[in-house]
Amino acid sequence: MEFFRIKKDIPFMSYGRLTTTISLVTFLLSVFFLATKGLHLGVDFTGGTMMEVSYPQAANLDNIRKAVDEIGLKDATVQNFGTSQDVLIRLPIKPGLSTAQLSDQVLAALAADNPEVKLHRVEFVGPQVGQELYEKGALAMLFVCVGIMAYLAMRFEWRFAVAAVIANMHDVIIILGFFAFFQWEFNLTVLAAVLAVLGYSVNESVVVFDRVRENFRKMRKASVPEVINNAITRTMSRTIITHFSTELMVLSMLFFGGEVLHNFALALTIGILFGIYSSVLVASPIAMYLGVSRENLIGGERKPETEEALS
Repeated sequence: MEFFRIKKDIPFMSYGRLTTTISLVTFLLSVFFLATKGLHLGVDFTGGTMMEVSYPQAANLDNIRKAVDEIGLKDATVQNFGTSQDVLIRLPIKPGLSTAQLSDQVLAALAADNPEVKLHRVEFVGPQVGQELYEKGALAMLFVCVGIMAYLAMRFEWRFAVAAVIANMHDVIIILGFFAFFQWEFNLTVLAAVLAVLGYSVNESVVVFDRVRENFRKMRKASVPEVINNAITRTMSRTIITHFSTELMVLSMLFFGGEVLHNFALALTIGILFGIYSSVLVASPIAMYLGVSRENLIGGERKPETEEALS
């Protein structure tokens, strides 16, 4: 389905050096912020205390967050758990306070705001559990990248596989760079968003690469930049429709999904925007610079008999 058709090919590859340079600069800045500031890891990774409380009526999460903030626990996570009356509170480790002392402080603050609050359970998540989650999350990201590279190498050609993985890692590092620079909390939901961006971004790369392979069969006299420019231009309508509808859904979660979904939607928003950019203006130029050609994708072609007879 196309809402519009661009008749003249846009010379994307003529800007390849500029776009890859911009990507390299943003990538290095993201690495710099990750190295100097680091990620602000949530309770899922660092360990802490989890409290489950309930109210006789629907809980006011804003009042609960305000009460927890007033006792110096600004990094606490407050969310509904099961029903609107049940609330799960994740508290970071606070030096000098045991789990019992910390939970007592929080319960006292909540009772001052609403005496009807009831405590159901308190659990401590040790930092060793958080470290295990951190390591498994990193392994999950590594396996996703290896799987993507193997899939593209089998479906297309190793140059496209390398280009797509570089573009996808570019997206991931930039998301992490944003979270490091602004010190937004990085938890398991954000990690899930990062993994989702990897799959989403590679889907766009596959669409473009598939059209490139098709163009090599049809546009026999065209140069490699012309083939790639045509492939990107012909998929532009699909790209705009797909990403616009996806971004609308993600933005609705960002603005109306509440605090629980905020960082998840934020990571997706950044990833989708840079995923569009990297699939078109990073992966394709890199594949071109790696020397992709018609022979790489469809093999050598037999000369027509008339040409053979004349040679």
